[in-house]
Amino acid sequence: MISSDKNVETIAQLAEQLKHYVGLQSEYVKLDVIEKVVKLVTAAAMSFILMLLLVMTLIYLSFAAAYGMAAYIGYVAAFCIVAGIYLCLLILIIANRRRWIEKPLVRFLAELLLNN
Repeated sequence: MISSDKNVETIAQLAEQLKHYVGLQSEYVKLDVIEKVVKLVTAAAMSFILMLLLVMTLIYLSFAAAYGMAAYIGYVAAFCIVAGIYLCLLILIIANRRRWIEKPLVRFLAELLLNN
């Protein structure tokens, strides 16, 4: 079979369309990655801000609770009770870290990164 000019032209058009398609796909992938990175950075920033505000609130509430109890049991005992409550919370969080922290974080990241 001898190739005609029309076949060569069709193959050249096909190659040009393929190059254009690959270019568009690479641009789409770049934009998708940028979108996901922006969502991830936004979620991290919001989490950091909320955690900072939560910590500041807990510090003030802890001092208020300790000073409130101090009139009845003394300063040392009141601050020890507040510290004991935080120690119990720490142990509870460590015991349930997979269920409360790791699994929701993995689900969030998987949904963010794998969702089209």
